[in-house]
Amino acid sequence: MAEEYRAGDYEVIVIGAGHAGCEAALAASRMGCRTLLLTLNLDYVALMPCNPAVGGPGKAHLVREIDALGGEIGLNTDKTFIQMRMLNTGKGPAVRALRAQVDKKMYQLEMLKTLQKEPNLDLKQGIVERIVARGGRVSGVVTQTGARFTARAVILTTGTYLRGRIIIGDVAYPGGPNGQLAPGKLAESLSDLGFELIRFKTGTPPRVDRKSIDFSKLIEQPGDEEPLYFSYLSKRVKRRQLSCWLTHSNEKTHEIVRENLHRSPLYSGIIEGIGPRYCPSFEDKVVRFPDRRSHQIFLEPEGWTTDEYYVQGMNTSLPEDVQLAVLHSLPGLENARMVRTGYAIEYDAVTPVQLEPTLQTRDVQGFFTAGQINGTSGYEEAAAQGILAGINAVLYIREEEPLILKRSQAYIGVLVDDLITKGIREPYRILTSRAEYRLLLRHDNADLRLTEIGRRVGLVSDERYRLFSQKVEMLEKERSWLKETRVTPTARVQEFLAGKGSAPLKGGVTLEELLRRPEITIADLMILTGRDDDVPPDVAGEIEVETKFAGYLSKQEAHVARMERLESRHLPVDFDYDAMRGLSREGRERLKQVRPRTLGQAARVPGVTPADVSVLLIYLEQHRRAQLGS
Repeated sequence: MAEEYRAGDYEVIVIGAGHAGCEAALAASRMGCRTLLLTLNLDYVALMPCNPAVGGPGKAHLVREIDALGGEIGLNTDKTFIQMRMLNTGKGPAVRALRAQVDKKMYQLEMLKTLQKEPNLDLKQGIVERIVARGGRVSGVVTQTGARFTARAVILTTGTYLRGRIIIGDVAYPGGPNGQLAPGKLAESLSDLGFELIRFKTGTPPRVDRKSIDFSKLIEQPGDEEPLYFSYLSKRVKRRQLSCWLTHSNEKTHEIVRENLHRSPLYSGIIEGIGPRYCPSFEDKVVRFPDRRSHQIFLEPEGWTTDEYYVQGMNTSLPEDVQLAVLHSLPGLENARMVRTGYAIEYDAVTPVQLEPTLQTRDVQGFFTAGQINGTSGYEEAAAQGILAGINAVLYIREEEPLILKRSQAYIGVLVDDLITKGIREPYRILTSRAEYRLLLRHDNADLRLTEIGRRVGLVSDERYRLFSQKVEMLEKERSWLKETRVTPTARVQEFLAGKGSAPLKGGVTLEELLRRPEITIADLMILTGRDDDVPPDVAGEIEVETKFAGYLSKQEAHVARMERLESRHLPVDFDYDAMRGLSREGRERLKQVRPRTLGQAARVPGVTPADVSVLLIYLEQHRRAQLGS
């Protein structure tokens, strides 16, 4: 063991420079705290070891929310994307979502530049082996070389590296993504501090050489023609894009997998960790869906200056020779050259019921965890936790009220509440179906929901806030125009409506009433009334959703108001659940484990019944009266 020496004093230390670590470090430093970001390798800052893509349903919502709070992932994606598409355009506004392919290397370099520009942020390479805590409070970290850094808050964002083990067929060896090191002693330090760890598994597909792909047999998937961007700060300028390509597996592909299942570490027992339900390995898909004759396989470019293509949908830990045979069975990949082999990786994660809604650990004050170390999957989920942990680390140091986002406020709130309340049995992925208020939490209105919060904590710049205020003013102007402008059933109006396939007017109506018709848009109303000024697409889109879905929105808002009554009933942290008669055995055990902060959170704890909630209400009222009496 190296001899320890005093290496530096900081207010916040972030361990790990993946997507969670970058957001956490940027948030803490931008809020004015002297911050240290420690990473295993400076060459792998903001690495995308899996799919070089950002967004998709649920995930795009997180990216927009991070951006609205003043985070970086949206801006960095906009700087480096090679393709951008809007998904689910044929469905309702609640599930529409952006998805971008990015240039993998450019993404890393741009994020590194951003980190290095921050005056309050130091970036260092080092392997952290120990978290230092005394009296239930964190005080710093110690690295492999004996460097001891002190801090009032520490944020752990080690991703899938903790005791990582790479598995390909019957070959297994210690390692992190992309052949990096896998720290082991840090996991021991967490166990020594009393944290419960769980073993998870994820994986990645092979990569193939562009020059060996027969694109004539593939279906092209181009980006959208309309300029699309994640960040509210990015300028809407049309850019050149690269296409993705689609192929499909077939019976030959599936037969190769079935014949080699005995060599799969997933089924031979070599892999012990639990994998993600919503991103299964290809061999798992073949076994679980035996009646499926084919599966979609996307070939996605990894950047402008590389010939590597990511084989999306082909996550696997099969032996290398089997992976090659599987690739060669796919149309367009008959002669494909594999440049990187797919692999599975096992790693340690922290059971997230040990966390507060701030992402601070319950048992060690000032110690936060964020990202895949909390059992989530995906860059977006990691980045969302990172910015929240960074903000709350600073608020903890300042002894200010923490930032806790509600389920009705943000997908980030849904994500964190799910983790700390329900726990995890497998890697967690955000889905639009997890949000009960998803029509209120659309990706297009994230700025309206969260920019004021970002401004309050000190992350929203003057320029961002100016643009936001300008948008709010435009929205108010357009709402007034719709409410105050009336049209009558003149011949011109009736002819225009007929041309849109819309019913004729029987009397005078406001433009707002007209806009409620599915076939009528803001652009139509401008033509009808002779307006010749421009309404920005985001403003027009927001107004149309507000107007056309007003009934549904008001219903969700009423439901939020009802639930707020439960969320406002705070449960004492020292509640003695063992002394409460009437609680079910499972409910009592789960309540003791989770220690919910509110009655609403208690009602969401798995195993807690409505009868248990009624018991809690009785005891809560008794507790309130006892306090009043004292």
